Amino acid sequence: MSAPLPRTQGLVVGIALLGVCASVIGADSGRDSSTTGGDVKLIRTEKLANAPGQTLTVVTLNYPPGGKSRRHHHAGSVYAYVLSGAVRSEKSATGPGKAYKAGKSFFEPSGSSHLASENASATKPASPLAVFIADDGAQLTTFDSGASRRPVASHITSVSGEEQR
Repeated sequence: MSAPLPRTQGLVVGIALLGVCASVIGADSGRDSSTTGGDVKLIRTEKLANAPGQTLTVVTLNYPPGGKSRRHHHAGSVYAYVLSGAVRSEKSATGPGKAYKAGKSFFEPSGSSHLASENASATKPASPLAVFIADDGAQLTTFDSGASRRPVASHITSVSGEEQR
């Protein structure tokens, strides 16, 4: 039997679950992908019994020093928690870009564009955990055409387990 979570960890887990209920990411496949040294690792995916037609997906992203993602948008909503390093994020729905250090989190509402997503450091890696809640089978990330930045990861697995490019 496991011991109860300390209050702070319980709060973080609760917030993550709320964020997950608003967006989707995940899968048990654990498939890695990488471009320019970064990768996205699928941690878990679950269909939400209390929200028919919705799936929760959890991934970790690993940004190498100076790593960036192209401008993109996600299906559903996304909650992100920075595990290590610092990530700079700018979303169309929430205003100017901001750097989030390890232990901080941010939310991407459904329908917003992710204008910037990058490692805030040129010398240290960064790793956020992202929780998506989206329609079953949705393509979780769509890179905008004409975006000039090379992505950290070229694809993420969809909720249905199909590879996305």
